[in-house]
Amino acid sequence: MAAENQSTVTEFILAGLTDKPELQFPLFIFFLGTFVVTTMGNLGMIVLIGLSSHLHNPMYYFLSSLSFIDLCYSIVITPKMLVNFVTGKNIISYHECMTQLYFFLVFGIAECHTLAVMAYDCYVAICNPLLYNVTVSYQVCSWLVVEVYTMGLISATVHTGCMLRVIFCKAKLINHYICDLFPLLDLSCSSTYINELVLLCFSGLNILGPALTILGSYISIIASILQIRSTAGRSKAFSTCCSHISAVSIFYGSLAFMYLQPSNVSSMDQGKVSSVFYTIVVPMLNPLIYSLRNKDVKVALNKIIEKRLFCFHKDL
Repeated sequence: MAAENQSTVTEFILAGLTDKPELQFPLFIFFLGTFVVTTMGNLGMIVLIGLSSHLHNPMYYFLSSLSFIDLCYSIVITPKMLVNFVTGKNIISYHECMTQLYFFLVFGIAECHTLAVMAYDCYVAICNPLLYNVTVSYQVCSWLVVEVYTMGLISATVHTGCMLRVIFCKAKLINHYICDLFPLLDLSCSSTYINELVLLCFSGLNILGPALTILGSYISIIASILQIRSTAGRSKAFSTCCSHISAVSIFYGSLAFMYLQPSNVSSMDQGKVSSVFYTIVVPMLNPLIYSLRNKDVKVALNKIIEKRLFCFHKDL
């Protein structure tokens, strides 16, 4: 069936964000800047957590994993978009499209589960602080991170495998700037029943499941915070999770706008704009949100800078 696919359609055309020539260069500059900030921010967060011994705890272990996912997520999507802005030829081969779809799903699904794991970590830290070291031990952290990537790999393999059986013979124009599930299914001239059934099942597992975990965790967290008598205690507890709440709100808000609405041309055009947030903006904002609103990260960064300056002056 894959061979039949390839003999029918060998390449696709990505519609991109806009077809207006005057917007191509400004958008290129914007997304290039976003990509640079995303790469530096997430790499910086990974290196900072690795070098700072007092950040070697479950919360920052998960944050480091999130930064790695965001970095890979951005690399899968943004460079191809930038090339298309420059060349004006939004052509992607069948094989490239399926490869991009696969890794886009791997890291997108992994991000959903990572945010749920971080919500659980926050729940344990606030609601069961005395049992935190036991409940979220090194072994548990390792198992949770393995589960995150396993879910991403399995789900992406199933979705991409189902997409390989789809026959594309009507049109080559993908109404998106990336190879995503819905825009590709719109081009199918064979039955997509199995794809839609798999999408429905895995959406419950990879979107609804993590979303309910996050919601349940924060209901318990808010209930625990409200029981704290001191204002300072409540403020400290809330600040612990404030960064995560911001990241979750942006990610799931834009994700829901893209996937939880009727599929038509108008909604697909609106969905392209909303998908910019969870595919490009969120990976850029996450390291900024967690660093600017986190005292431990600021302290670790200051120590690293002071140490490097001290070594520099010593060498002089």
